[in-house]
Amino acid sequence: MDFANKKCVPCEGGTPPMPRVEAENNLKEVSNWSLFEDGVLKIKRNFKFKNFAEALTFVNKVGEIAEFEGHHPDICFGWGKVEVVLYTHAVGGLSENDYIVAAKINQISLS
Repeated sequence: MDFANKKCVPCEGGTPPMPRVEAENNLKEVSNWSLFEDGVLKIKRNFKFKNFAEALTFVNKVGEIAEFEGHHPDICFGWGKVEVVLYTHAVGGLSENDYIVAAKINQISLS
């Protein structure tokens, strides 16, 4: 599945989150992301940069993707590092939108 070429669709409550098996299979399509559970199943990736300015530039690019897709990650960043966490708040777990945004973030991290 080519998540990077897909568009996020609005999610509403009442839709069940993605089952763990499907979430694990989808990880094959978004390299360097990992599953974790913090009460809710989520995916995350850590990025490293040379300095604070590069990390901030990356965060701003992620923000542009999030706004365009209407799907917003949790981002934590500091000097030379960024952590991005994705899950769909409305469904209380993962949805296809999380993988779409992850794939698009991967594209900018390679450029």
